Order: sequence, then structure tokens, then C-alpha cells
Amino acid sequence: MKLRARLPFAVSTLSLCCALFAASLQAADEDTPILDELPALDEQAPIDGPALDPHGVVALPAGNDDNQPLPLDDIRIFAQVLHQIRSAYVEPIDDKTLLENAIKGMLAGIDPHSSYLAGDDYDELQETTTGEFGGLGVEVGIENGFIKIIAPMDGSPAERAGVKAGDLIIKVDGKPTGDVTLADTSELLRGPPGSNITLTILRQGVSEPFEITVTREIIKARSIRYRALEPGYGYIRISQFSANTGNEVVDALGKLHEEQQPLKGLVLDLRNNPGGVLQAAAQVVDAFLTEGLIVYTQGRVPGADLRFDANADDPSRGVPLVVLIDGGSASASEIVAGALQDHHRAIIIGTRSFGKGSVQTVLPLASNRAIKLTTALYYTPSGRSIQARGIEPDITVHRGQVTRIPDSLTTYRESDLNRHIETRDQAEIEADEAVDTPEVTPPATPRPAISAEDVLVADYQLNEALNVLKGLNIMQTRR
Repeated sequence: MKLRARLPFAVSTLSLCCALFAASLQAADEDTPILDELPALDEQAPIDGPALDPHGVVALPAGNDDNQPLPLDDIRIFAQVLHQIRSAYVEPIDDKTLLENAIKGMLAGIDPHSSYLAGDDYDELQETTTGEFGGLGVEVGIENGFIKIIAPMDGSPAERAGVKAGDLIIKVDGKPTGDVTLADTSELLRGPPGSNITLTILRQGVSEPFEITVTREIIKARSIRYRALEPGYGYIRISQFSANTGNEVVDALGKLHEEQQPLKGLVLDLRNNPGGVLQAAAQVVDAFLTEGLIVYTQGRVPGADLRFDANADDPSRGVPLVVLIDGGSASASEIVAGALQDHHRAIIIGTRSFGKGSVQTVLPLASNRAIKLTTALYYTPSGRSIQARGIEPDITVHRGQVTRIPDSLTTYRESDLNRHIETRDQAEIEADEAVDTPEVTPPATPRPAISAEDVLVADYQLNEALNVLKGLNIMQTRR
């Protein structure tokens, strides 16, 4: 499935770091730095590598203010502060640390989403956006302070090595894993492809812990899960938007249509989804639309203005759709919910979304560093800005649990009364009059992965979404 997008292409940057570094050196050698002789940096200096944004390889053209002279008085103050820290701070600090902290502060002061990425931060961002990393291929949680295997991915190194759902990892390479946090698990389990890791496993039904050695491989992380809620009703959960999410949703739609014949309704769960790759969000919307605008962005530089339109293909086959959102649904999640709402393609249920309507562009620098910079705001097809506003659901449903109240022992119905009149409807009469035919055993109905009762008790919002889909299906069949 190809998505049409107009991506202007150019290159630009500003060599501010050179001026700051030169100023800091001069401040170190002189008590009163003389910076008025520093020339304004008017020349364009290309960055080391193309500017990457969530849509692929995109570079931004020069902004309108690139040729403005640098504020030398402010640079002088910066150099003086740097000099004072170097000479008077209680412990020595190297220039590299000071300058990197200055860059971090400069970006953090702009908005909450612009940041400086160095080393592990840059690597983690690449893993998040590409959905690929060196690892074992397991979904994990924490139980009693130990790493618990929720499920190994199909065909993953962990599955092939014999790791099973429910296993507890009590040691990694001989080191105890007690009291680890979920955030620690990535550092413990991930590593270079081809490297070995030894897991000490505690498994129910096995009396003694045992060891399994797994060889790490490149893992393509699953950003979605899908299942049947009830016969005829499907569920797709998107945890984040990575480069593969659009294709994964299309595959899940195909399998649900194949398994649930017919597929009468679908719940798309975007709750607590922080966002991710903008193009992946557009591809997910395109799986449910056959025409029209999906999202557009506007920024200060021409290269930030993008537009995504839907294609005629319809992997969803027009299935009735409910989208679940909440206060944790942000950015790309809001693009999906807003587009489907504007096109009247889905009913949005839940609570108001987070309200992050900005686009960040990753601009690579030298030495495995980059800056993540806010370059544009995005808008829904109707022109709505989501920034600091969020998406308002069509039906507000707060999170909660429901306890089923059984009928009272004193409750009775007509059929419970003595000497009640027995009747038969027309279908029963016709069945008695029909000629006997060989009994045909109907095909077994697949057992749903989660029962309606489980949904009702554990997830009130999901239960309401399922009820809405059932109501839509009833209305359609009566027309």
C-alpha cells in the first residue's frame, strides 16, 4: 500500500556551535573576553548527513533568520558563565560535558519535545522509530521483582531456545535480577546481534531453576496485537507507531476477516499510545479510508509542509469501527483518531486525548549525535489543531470496572408461574411440519480469546465499545 505525500527536499543548518566553542576558548585564556571581533556566521555549513524525520529522509531548507548576525553580547555572557564554571566549580568538569549540557538546556528551553540525543538516547530513538533492535524476541513484565516472560514472539531466538510464556528470569548471565524495573529489562536483555545471553529460568512445574542460552538477533518489535472479542467482533491494539505499524495493521485486518466470517465490527485501541512515526499513523488511517485528506503539517520552513492523502484500497472492507482513546493517547494516535472522526469513519470513545499536535524532526549531527527539533504543527482533515487541545471523544466513557449484580432470589417471570400458558411461535410450528432431514452438525465456533464477561469486568471502556458495535450491527441488519 503506497501513500501519496509531497516531501520538499533541501538542506540547511546554522554553525552556532563553532562560535560558542571559540568564545569559550577565548574566555578560558583571558579574564575579560573580547568577542566583538567574532564575525557573524553568515555562511551555510551543511550538517553531517541528511536530516531525518519520522517520514523517512527529509532535509529542511534554510529558514528566514539564518542570515541574521549572532547576538555577540549574549555569546559573551555565555562564555563568561562557561569560564566561571570551569575555574570555580567545586570539582573539575571537562569542556565536552559543559558544552553538551549547554546544548541540552538550549533545546529543553524551547518546548517539552525538542531535545539533544547523544549515545544511547540516539540509539534508542532509532530502535523506537524503526522497530528493530538486537534482542531475544520476548514480551516481558515484572512479577515479584523478577522478569516474567509474557510471551515469546513467534520464530524468535527465545522461542527456538525453549523460553516459554510464564517463565521467570531470576538471573541474567549469572547476575540476579531481583528488584529490577521494567525500564531495566531493555538494558539487561538487549545487545549486539550474534552475542549470547544466559538466562536462569524458574518455571512452574519444574522443581529446580535451569539455564537457557539464547543468541541475540535483529528483532522487529511488534507494535500491535489483535484478537477476537466475540465471534464476529475483532480487536486491534496499537501500543506505538513504528515504521512497520501500517503493514501490521493491514495484515491483522486480513486475518480477522478470514477468521471471523463475517467480521461485523472492530475496536481499534489507541489508549496510552504515546505516538511515534507520522507516516505510520497515516498508513493506519489509509487502511480504513478510500479517499480524502488524512493529515497535513505546517511549519516555518517550506520543507515542513507535508500532506498525506488516502488511496482507494480498503483493507478494512468498510467494517464498523470504534476507536478507543484516553489521556495517554498522543501525537500519532491523535492523528488517527482525528482523521477517522473528521471523515465520520469511526466512533471515538473514551476520554480527551493528550493534545500533542507537533511534529519533531531528527537532525543527525557528527559522532552519533542528533537533535530532535519541533519543526511543524499538524492538523486534522477539517483543519483542527490538536496542540494542547486534544481529541474530544464522540462518547465520553471513563475507565472503570463493572460488577455484575445477579437477579434477586425473589425475582420470577411468567414462565415460573403455575399453569402458565404454553405457546409456540411460527418457526417452531413450521419445523414440526417439515420433512425429516439428516442432521448436520454445524461447524464449531472458535472460542474467543477473551470472553464478553472478562471484558465487562476488566475493561469498562472496551465493553462499551463492544456494545456500540453490536448496536450498529443490529441497526444495519434491520434496514
